[in-house]
Amino acid sequence: MACEFMDILMTIIYLVLFIIMMIFVFSIGMLRHFMPKREILLVLVVAFFIGAVGGAFFLQPIYEELPEITSFVEKNIPNNEETLYLDLSSSLDTNKLHDELSKMEGFKSYDETSISIPMWGFNQKEHDYFDGIVGNIDSHYKNYNVTSNKINIELEDNYTSSQALKSFSDWYKLVYGETISYAQIKAVLVIDSSQLDKFKEVLLEYGVVPTKIEGPVQDTINSTNSSMLSNFEFILVCGGFGIIVAIIGIYMDSVVPAYRRFKKAINTKRKR
Repeated sequence: MACEFMDILMTIIYLVLFIIMMIFVFSIGMLRHFMPKREILLVLVVAFFIGAVGGAFFLQPIYEELPEITSFVEKNIPNNEETLYLDLSSSLDTNKLHDELSKMEGFKSYDETSISIPMWGFNQKEHDYFDGIVGNIDSHYKNYNVTSNKINIELEDNYTSSQALKSFSDWYKLVYGETISYAQIKAVLVIDSSQLDKFKEVLLEYGVVPTKIEGPVQDTINSTNSSMLSNFEFILVCGGFGIIVAIIGIYMDSVVPAYRRFKKAINTKRKR
């Protein structure tokens, strides 16, 4: 809550600072009566520079948060779910991770779907041997694939990576007298969309960043990202806005009297 308050406060401060810069640009434009006409171009250049700098320092941080802002509605729609695809190291205590995630609000399910065991570069004979033997090591191996230097094993439902790695490691030690030093685990985590940020924070504490996220929140973020300007383009737009403000300031003395005469003429016509 405190963090959200600080984010809102900083956003307001940045907006106020940018508005102050635009007021300064507007004031410069209004001074055109006190400067030669050839200096107007210089005023526009300065206005562009101030607008670009203000946009880069004050508006761009807000603009970069736009995808998160647009996803706010999706996060608060009941029953929306996000699916997180995780790549985990075998050195990670996956049982502890599972226990912590399952106790969090918004948890739906967690499944470890496969393991990948890096090996040495197989020759054809070794490849054929592993291709024929892996399926007999553990009956809970749903499917497997042996490449030139890796063994990929899909796991049955409700069968953990720890159990699968133990059975393979026990067999490997029995046959080769060595242990498996590393394996990669693929897992799928399903959560309530409203709790996405909290789950990402917990995963980050374990050094885990989702390789892929699917769901209404992530779809909204991806859609917003695809339609956003690049940082350079956004800065150019802010510079252009500074020029527009300066032009308004330059011609304000001409526009206001003309508007007043137009309004007076309309009122006079109505009275008739």
